[in-house]
Amino acid sequence: MATRNPRREALKILKDFKIAPSSATTPTLSRFEETEPRGVTRIASVVFEATRYIIVTDESIEDDAHTLRELIDASYPGLKGEILKNPHEDSFETYGLRHKFRDVYVFKVQPQSVRLDKELSARFPDLTRATIQKYIKAGYVHVNGAVVTKPSADVNDAAEITLQTPEKADFSDKELPILYMDDAVIVVHKPAGILTHSKGVMNDEFTVADFFRRYTSFGLETNRPGIVHRLDRDTSGVIIGARTEEAAQLLKKQFANRTVKKTYLAVVSGQPKIAEAVIDLPIGRNPSAPSTFRVDVKGKSALTTYKTLDTNGTHSLVELRPKTGRTHQLRVHMQYIGTPILGDKVYGTNAPADRLYLHAETLELTIPGSERRTFAAAAPDSFKNRLKG
Repeated sequence: MATRNPRREALKILKDFKIAPSSATTPTLSRFEETEPRGVTRIASVVFEATRYIIVTDESIEDDAHTLRELIDASYPGLKGEILKNPHEDSFETYGLRHKFRDVYVFKVQPQSVRLDKELSARFPDLTRATIQKYIKAGYVHVNGAVVTKPSADVNDAAEITLQTPEKADFSDKELPILYMDDAVIVVHKPAGILTHSKGVMNDEFTVADFFRRYTSFGLETNRPGIVHRLDRDTSGVIIGARTEEAAQLLKKQFANRTVKKTYLAVVSGQPKIAEAVIDLPIGRNPSAPSTFRVDVKGKSALTTYKTLDTNGTHSLVELRPKTGRTHQLRVHMQYIGTPILGDKVYGTNAPADRLYLHAETLELTIPGSERRTFAAAAPDSFKNRLKG
């Protein structure tokens, strides 16, 4: 028995209804899909020459337009259009046409104008609306062969729309220094300038998450495999990743419960008025610059202990121990007490610096199957050298 070819069958029906010319081939059809909502009933949706058609194969309709419309509405609610007449029947009006010993009907869908991003969301349900908008703005979407970069652009819902997503960059040759690894966790020394994880699908630079992907089974379907905490791009130092789901839950719980002990080294501008103190000041988002933060009485609690290790009056080397993990916490707190971290382009001064002088020196926590462990990565020599001379 020959294998049924639904697309070829749909094209033959469109030819029988004198919609498609006899010379048309199956590649001229697009967005073909077929369902079988009940028994021997088949409902196919297909686009031919920028017009969408619904093809219904059903023996029980008996040329009743009302029944046909109910059947179409059950699978595709809200469609506007018309039921096409049988072009081979001149004596009286009929809709059904015999095809392979069955009755077939064709409904011509009235084109509708919709937002491009909304239409793509319907066609690619696995992608978020935000991701789709980024793809559109980046020029990866073509409508009827032309690039459209405006997510709100009106398009025909039967238009030929293609999404050519960028190829994922190959980072297989990129390495990070591994400080420790077992079956549950991996600990690396993150250099300054490398993101912990991608900020979205459009990111094409190497991240810690890209490196962790080789060693973990946790979060592989996301853009942050293995990630349980993060360091700012310009901060260097110790970062731990989970290699399994179980390890991830244990580590995340410790970060959430603030049982993880973290020590940072920083070179700051000036000299703290008090050599050693606790900064207990809440931090909130800065409404005038939403990507930044500030000390705010309405913000979330933030606690930092600092200790001055060395100073030359112009710069100081300080040890920082955050008790909470607010975004940009150390940078905001040090700015607030008048000694911003050297090289901080957001919260610092214009003093020349080759990097942000903030380094995650140690990380103490409990790893699966072990007692408390402390992982350390020495700060670059440049931290102490900044105080010389």
